[in-house]
Amino acid sequence: MLTFEQLAETFSPGEAIKEELEERGWSQRDLAAIMGVQPSIVNGIIKGTKPISLDLARNLAAAFGTSAQYWVNMDTSYRLHLVPTPHIATSVRSQLYEVAPVNEMIKRGWIESAYDVEVLQSRIEAFYGRPLEQINSGDLCYAARQGTEYGDGPTPAQRAWLRRARILAKAVQAGSFTSSSIDAAIEKLRPLMSHADEARHVPRVLAECGIRFLVIEHLPQTRIDGVCLWLDEQRPVIAVSMRYDRLDYFWFTILHELGHVNKRDGLTTVLAPDVDLVGEKASKTDLKPEVEQMADLFASEHMIKRSEMENFIMRVKPMFSKVKIQGFALRQGVHPAIVIGQLQHRGAIHWSHSREFLVKVRNIITSTALTDGWGQILPNIS
Repeated sequence: MLTFEQLAETFSPGEAIKEELEERGWSQRDLAAIMGVQPSIVNGIIKGTKPISLDLARNLAAAFGTSAQYWVNMDTSYRLHLVPTPHIATSVRSQLYEVAPVNEMIKRGWIESAYDVEVLQSRIEAFYGRPLEQINSGDLCYAARQGTEYGDGPTPAQRAWLRRARILAKAVQAGSFTSSSIDAAIEKLRPLMSHADEARHVPRVLAECGIRFLVIEHLPQTRIDGVCLWLDEQRPVIAVSMRYDRLDYFWFTILHELGHVNKRDGLTTVLAPDVDLVGEKASKTDLKPEVEQMADLFASEHMIKRSEMENFIMRVKPMFSKVKIQGFALRQGVHPAIVIGQLQHRGAIHWSHSREFLVKVRNIITSTALTDGWGQILPNIS
């Protein structure tokens, strides 16, 4: 039996009606009178210039003893057959939007807008450096702090952010990365933790130690905090999103990613994304994969030694007054925000405790780092 699609290639509803009329010996005027419509309506249906509405389909069904669905299906198939060219442009755009956050990328200036779908596709492919069908199967190696459950792969928006980080990192100048770079970086970074303004020196210090650093505003719902990636074996990159504008979050993110660099994480393997670094949704360190536990411990140890932190908690809990926190921070040579962040992360104090110490740092960092976002649009870098 022919399908309606195949039937539409040889028969229109008008031709079917003409056959019905011939079999019954009716004229078009006869059918119009039977249906109670103007003869011009019947003539329009037969010529194919008038679509068959649901009401007309019911009327034709009553006149010829068929079903209304028969006429609706035949008319729909016929009209689709009249426009044989599929909506290729729509299909391609659908693929583009599945693999990339197109509107956000245009908004952020990562790609130029284009009405022509072929031009848009070429720009997206140029951004990712690969054909459309290979974008989601990319070979990005990274150790990322992202807001999805462990084991999930990057979303299209997360992948776009990571790709942008890799592109922009090429424009950051840095010295040679050697086996002693991490120790040198820690030695230079540690004195900067006592005052918020000192964070402005972080990009320079990391560059001197052969580590490229940049700030990229996160895309909506990506929840990426930072990433360790490698341009090659001698060019590590740390990119942060500054999703939370607070000093403790900044330092923990920097040192966490530095821990990944230290272990060469993300150089040859892809690590599963994990959950938020700070805040009430942050996962406890001992619940994370081993590679993330190591990076967490590296960060914590180089802000405040674990033994010092645990000793302070044992001596003071549960009375963590602002005075005691400030005194401990002073002895450790760090800003009180770093102490508060560590206490919160360990569950020793509530997230609302001493929030006045959690100073903002984003503007300080972006004043000295290569920054993409918050109204700053960088030119495309090949």
